Amino acid sequence: MKIEQIHHVAYRCKDAKETVEWYKKMLNMDYTLAFAENFVPSTHEPDPYMHIFLDAGNGNVLAFFELPTKPAMGRDENTPVWVQHLALKVKDRDTLVAYKEHLEANGVEVLGVTDHSVFHSIYFFDPNGHRIELAYDDPEAAAMAAKAAEVKEEMLEEWSRTKRAPRQAAWLHEKELTDT
Repeated sequence: MKIEQIHHVAYRCKDAKETVEWYKKMLNMDYTLAFAENFVPSTHEPDPYMHIFLDAGNGNVLAFFELPTKPAMGRDENTPVWVQHLALKVKDRDTLVAYKEHLEANGVEVLGVTDHSVFHSIYFFDPNGHRIELAYDDPEAAAMAAKAAEVKEEMLEEWSRTKRAPRQAAWLHEKELTDT
């Protein structure tokens, strides 16, 4: 048995229509499908919802649920806001910078371009408060990733024992830290 790919990733949204319009305008995603029921198919409980689907490219689907009868959306207050996010891949630096300019021109606050060595990215929030990352792979990504992969097992073991950042792949972010 082996997983083939992610079928879709689903998040909650505050307003289905606003979410569709935002993702179409800001990220150029196509709105592909919607389901709406008054009963949850898997549990059969009465609970109206709207389930929307957006094309995130290459067979990847981003979905949202609007749940009008539930309390307002919240987040895990014990998890920093930067941790939970959706990272979407773009072609190259020019595309990333074009998205940054487009988002900022439309009033979206954008953090970055951040250099992660293997990839470079920008960060922002959608209208539901979900953190989104757009990233492109560095032209040297394959070589850097291969080098980092060589130490992944010993890093995981050291982290498991110490709960401190192992240094075997510190070179990935040392440039970023010295550039600031």
